[in-house]
Amino acid sequence: MNNFFYVLNGKKIKRFFFVFAAALFAAGIVYVEQSHITVFSEESSPAAIYSVPTEKKVIALTFDISWGDKRAEPILKVLKDKNVQKATFFISSPWGKSHPDVVKAIQEQGYEIGSHGHKHDNYSDLSDEEISKQLSTAHSILTELTGKAPNLLRLPNGDFDKRVLSIADKMGYKVIQWDTDSQDWQNKGVDNIVNRVVNKAHPGDIVLLHASDSAKQTHEALPDIIDQLRQKGYDFVSVTDLLQEAGVKGSEVRDQAWLQGQINTAAGM
Repeated sequence: MNNFFYVLNGKKIKRFFFVFAAALFAAGIVYVEQSHITVFSEESSPAAIYSVPTEKKVIALTFDISWGDKRAEPILKVLKDKNVQKATFFISSPWGKSHPDVVKAIQEQGYEIGSHGHKHDNYSDLSDEEISKQLSTAHSILTELTGKAPNLLRLPNGDFDKRVLSIADKMGYKVIQWDTDSQDWQNKGVDNIVNRVVNKAHPGDIVLLHASDSAKQTHEALPDIIDQLRQKGYDFVSVTDLLQEAGVKGSEVRDQAWLQGQINTAAGM
């Protein structure tokens, strides 16, 4: 009995130190990245939006497209066959310009189109002038293609800093990130993609998926993702619908989601 007592408490102690170490790791990252974190915690600063707080089971499926011509149409077919009437596509302007028929099909199915920038570079590495040029070039091209000026922006690679957020805000954009990353571009298998999305999804979530050719399994995983989320009671909405649902500022949710993500990463989740 005494041996069992010590073993049991040893496990508890080990678990405590593991969680404590993970928390320290996350806190260390917060300290190291302090100049970036303040971008999202200051009330007056523009903020990226990762999700919105709501008790309603609504979720936004989002698809990034920057290259290729094999994946977008199968994904559109799945969405149509599954009667998903709301979704958001973030389109890079060079891809949109070379695939106007697909852009038109996205619109005809009633889906929202946001900007994915022009060059697929990390904009935080660019000068202020070049950031403005990239965003304005994409804006002009997408407006001409769709007949509607986009007001949602997902930056290439999800990369940004305070300067990028400020410039995007001045151009009238809301920067949209994600809380649930499908990691579909890694092509780890259909079941892996499905389980990752379904297990991490939550009310007010923004889910990152891809319709570029690099994501070879997204169209295969999507039917199960849709079915399983519906079984859990979720309705699919556009990002704009989600923002209107909550009427939230991104700064209210970014720090929490980011910090929790760092803790999960440190804990190997």
